[in-house]
Amino acid sequence: MTKNIMNSMNSRLSDACGGLRLRITGSKLNSSRTELGRKCKTDHNIWASILSLFLWGIVGITATVGFVPPALALEYNKEILVDADFSGRDLTDSSFTKANLRQSNFSHANLQGVSFFAANLESVNLEGADLRNATLDSARLVRANLTNALLEGAFAANARFDGAIIDGADFTDTLLRSDEQKKLCKLAKGTNPITGRDTRDTLFCP
Repeated sequence: MTKNIMNSMNSRLSDACGGLRLRITGSKLNSSRTELGRKCKTDHNIWASILSLFLWGIVGITATVGFVPPALALEYNKEILVDADFSGRDLTDSSFTKANLRQSNFSHANLQGVSFFAANLESVNLEGADLRNATLDSARLVRANLTNALLEGAFAANARFDGAIIDGADFTDTLLRSDEQKKLCKLAKGTNPITGRDTRDTLFCP
C-alpha cells in the first residue's frame, strides 16, 4: 500500500515537471530550463520528505497500538480488600501477604506464584483459578470456593480449609498438613477439567 502511494506521488510530480518542460520553447534560454529543473527537483524532494514522515508516523502508531506490555507483579501486602474483584486478571507473582481478602472474587484469575501468606481468604471465590506454585502458608481458606482450581505445586502448610468447596480441584504436589489433607479427603470429589486428574487422587485419599 505504501509503495503504491509513493509511486503515485512520484508519477504526479514527474507529469507536472514534464508538462512545464514541454511549454518551454526553443526561444527560452538554457538558464530557464536549468532553473526549472532545479525547481522540480526541489519540489520532488520536499514532497518525498513529507511522505516519508507521514509513513513513519503510521508505522509508529501501529507499533504502539500492537504492543501489549507484560503483566506486572503487584503488591497488596496487609491491605484490606474485602469484596474486591480480581476475577479473570493476570496477577502472576503478585503479593497479598497478610491481606484481608474476605469474600473477594479471584475466579478464573492467573495466580501463579502469588503469595497469600497468612492472608484472610474466608469465603473467597477461587473457582477455576490458576494457583500453581502459589504460597498459601498460614492462609485462612475457610468456606473458600476452590471448584476446578489448579493448585499444583502450591505451598499450603498450616493453611486452613474448613468448609471449603474443592470439587474438581487439583492438589498435585501441594504441600499440606496431614490433618488438613484428611479433612479435604472427606470433601474431595470431581475431576479437574484442565489436567483431567481426580481430586481424590491428587490428595492421595484412601
